[in-house]
Amino acid sequence: MQLGAMPMPSTFKYRDVFLKGKPRHNALDAFTIRHPPMPASRWAKIFSPFDALKGFDEAIGSKEVRYVDRVELEEDEKRDLDHRLFILRGYTFNSRLARANRVMVTVRYFVPCADQDAFGPEKGRYETASGMVLNVDEFHETMTLQEENSKAVIDFADLLSIEPENPRLFEDCPDWE
Repeated sequence: MQLGAMPMPSTFKYRDVFLKGKPRHNALDAFTIRHPPMPASRWAKIFSPFDALKGFDEAIGSKEVRYVDRVELEEDEKRDLDHRLFILRGYTFNSRLARANRVMVTVRYFVPCADQDAFGPEKGRYETASGMVLNVDEFHETMTLQEENSKAVIDFADLLSIEPENPRLFEDCPDWE
């Protein structure tokens, strides 16, 4: 008799159990009633792969992201963006005014790469967020945007564009300079 690839020694402690083989039960015996067979769907859950190193897949996936250089805005583009922020500041001077006006915008902004040692501080990706402007903080130079389930705080330096839901929002306001 062989046990795997080698012959079974005569002194093998569980020789008699091994020689009996897998137990067979019929559908009505006490063991099967007490321990019914597991459905295949449960077997799949038990033996499905698991993530032993939490966050490892995300870390590997982040290396696949295509990073771009930060876009440097022209002077007139910077002035237009500052004008839009000035107008939004007027609509969202305090939280009560911000909720009353409900200014909805779509913002495109730069997100620096998390691994700046490998890619440098000027590499990253551009993301788009849409929602209601809650605050334009000139002191901290940030803009707070209420998206569906979260808030995004965006630095002025990272802003690329601000597009209002209502196209007349920025047209109706006088020049700010």
